[in-house]
Amino acid sequence: MFIDTHAHLYHRQFDPDREELLRRAEEAGVTKFFLPNVDHESIEGMNALAAAHPESCFAMMGLHPCSVTEMNDLALEEVEQHLRSGGYCAVGEIGIDLHWDKTWLVQQQAAFRQQVRWAKELDLPIVIHCRQSFEETIAIVEQEQDGSLRGVFHCFTGSPEEAARIVALKDFYMGIGGVITYPKGGLFETMQVVGPERCVLETDAPYLAPVPFRGRRNESAYIPHIAAKLAEATGRSVEEIARITTTNAQELFRR
Repeated sequence: MFIDTHAHLYHRQFDPDREELLRRAEEAGVTKFFLPNVDHESIEGMNALAAAHPESCFAMMGLHPCSVTEMNDLALEEVEQHLRSGGYCAVGEIGIDLHWDKTWLVQQQAAFRQQVRWAKELDLPIVIHCRQSFEETIAIVEQEQDGSLRGVFHCFTGSPEEAARIVALKDFYMGIGGVITYPKGGLFETMQVVGPERCVLETDAPYLAPVPFRGRRNESAYIPHIAAKLAEATGRSVEEIARITTTNAQELFRR
């Protein structure tokens, strides 16, 4: 059994065949899907999918760093209202992204910290988007970790040293996706050193499809390809990777 801990299955790219996609995933052994929110525009579709499949699809709530601008009060107010209404499995995806633009770094840091504090208050995990911002992001998590915070660094692509800092946080995991299958991605080599014990699996569908589907639309049925590559990197069997990552996901999300 596998769990896809990060998939945007409500995305419009899946409108033509969403139910077929879920069936393909189940046939591949993927039984649960965790849906990260982006901003106001993604809430309705995400909630609808979770309501239609309450046993397998679980919605998160958060404001993506790429949706943070100069003024975020209304967006964060909406996130807080949804979180306090209950029914969400995590605060996410949240974090810092300095890949496209560094203009709103201070605002991203403030929004991230606020959402982290809501997660602690509500006893929810955080799902972290961290792109070209590892130091800025983990600094806030390290400051806020008081023993009550748990979460995952989604789409982890870092070094063994960065992995060690995540593990040291306690109750934090690395989300391993299609990048581990990329010949020049560097993640395969990192996982050879780090091992799978603090890993969960994810697709980030429809993005970052693994080899041999790279360049095409990603989907949850491809999780076994990611698991196989993680197994190869760490000298484990695919069955061991399934067991370890599924247990980790269950402990993280408590679902």
